[in-house]
Amino acid sequence: MRLSTLLGLMALVIQEMETMPTWADGGGKQEQPRDERTDYNNLELGSYDPNLDNYDLSNYEDQTIKSDYRDLTPKTKLGTLAPSTTSVSTKTVMATMAPRTWTAITNSSLSNLLSLLTAQRWPTCLVCVCLGTSVYCDDAGLEHIPPLPQETTYLYARFNQISRIQSADFKGLKKLKRIDLSSNSISTIEDDAFLLPALEELIISENKLVFLPSLPSSLVILDAQFNNLQGSGILPMSFGELKKLQFLYLSDNKLEYIPVPLPTSLRSLHLQNNRIRMIPEDTFCDAQDLKYIRKALEDIRLDGNPINLSLFPNAYFCLPRLPIGSYI
Repeated sequence: MRLSTLLGLMALVIQEMETMPTWADGGGKQEQPRDERTDYNNLELGSYDPNLDNYDLSNYEDQTIKSDYRDLTPKTKLGTLAPSTTSVSTKTVMATMAPRTWTAITNSSLSNLLSLLTAQRWPTCLVCVCLGTSVYCDDAGLEHIPPLPQETTYLYARFNQISRIQSADFKGLKKLKRIDLSSNSISTIEDDAFLLPALEELIISENKLVFLPSLPSSLVILDAQFNNLQGSGILPMSFGELKKLQFLYLSDNKLEYIPVPLPTSLRSLHLQNNRIRMIPEDTFCDAQDLKYIRKALEDIRLDGNPINLSLFPNAYFCLPRLPIGSYI
């Protein structure tokens, strides 16, 4: 019912604009027929002369300083740069209506309207902002992922009320590189929802996740900070097979240990504010190869955990830098 009412109002506004009398002749005269030679909508290619010397601008100043536009009588002269009467009338009507329309859109009904449109499976670009192949749905009152254009490469759907991610939400999106779903209420993600061939950045921080789904081998950045993840919620080998993963952010969760194995491509590992109490010797290094050096991993954060890092010196000998945390 709301959608039908909205479409009906839009139709009435358009009809009113089309039937409104022109302002240039005061509303009392019938519009003069146009000279086809000055109708810019019908100009043939090559007929426009950009040289201002060929136009009559002698009465331009007198016309612009008059305040009562109703006294102006439109005259169509060959070569005169007269504005289109219909275009000016339409712009005037739109300018008059704009403040009232914008006020209505910015009220609390906006959230209800967006939810209604997405529930009806309307194209996402009517609900969100589409710029090129990027889709911005931040703070739009969404409760689920809207249908996305097939060419989407970047999706931003932060600050919504999304609680569940389904496999069909991103199905067929072969060009999707970045998904940012931070600051939602996501507690469930179907296991194959993010198995996309081009996905490089997955941002799912500040949600209610207890389990991580399967992750694509193309992933470079995973940010799952500020969730409810425990060790049992991360599948074995979840990160070991991610040969391109460089940034892994799992801080402010409930992890009891560091999830292993970690890929050799990893450069930054953030695990602060968890429940980690110990580090096995083979977490970062190869205990059988004392010459092995893990050059890429230079940023390890373990501060805010109940662990004394000085008790596990054999776990760091291959690292270029010691982890950040408590050593007392």
